[in-house]
Amino acid sequence: MVVCGLACWRCRWLLPLLLGLAIIMGIIALAGRGWLESESAPYVQQASLWESCTRGEEDLNWSCESLMDYGWGRAAAATYLVGFVILVICFALAVIAFSVEILRFNFVRGIGGLLFVVAAFQIIGLVIYPVKFTEEIPLTGDNMFSWAYGFGWASTVVVIGCAFFFCCLPNWEDEVLGNIKPTYYYSSPERAPYLN
Repeated sequence: MVVCGLACWRCRWLLPLLLGLAIIMGIIALAGRGWLESESAPYVQQASLWESCTRGEEDLNWSCESLMDYGWGRAAAATYLVGFVILVICFALAVIAFSVEILRFNFVRGIGGLLFVVAAFQIIGLVIYPVKFTEEIPLTGDNMFSWAYGFGWASTVVVIGCAFFFCCLPNWEDEVLGNIKPTYYYSSPERAPYLN
């Protein structure tokens, strides 16, 4: 016997939890110094969203230059940061929306629309950064876009997935609220003789 159900009212906290995970990954991306790093030793270059640092092969001290001196650096940081702030607002709205007993599904769809805006801002920032960085900052040795940059993309992917779920959730309003009875499917009449 299999119970068919798309979602349940107890599972409503999964979407805000995923948004919280996206926020954590966004914080790591904003604070991390691993947007760009040297691929192998000697490690002579590393960069964050905010600055680029280099050092000589035998030098232990990093020499850092702010990326906020460049127009593209300010644009990349601003777009990613604006997307992050809207993401935090969406998280707060999602917690409020799922806390009330009578879920406002049009409100949920609005959160999904805002999450698409978040994804657009974050993607713009994540595309501007590597394109302009490699064009305007002299690179030393072999470099790669590293873990903090990857956390930025991971946050964006989670946001896009949540946006689709938030927008589609009102289509299954009765299932989520538990207003319909579950449908039971049986594989064959021989396996369920007590139904006769």
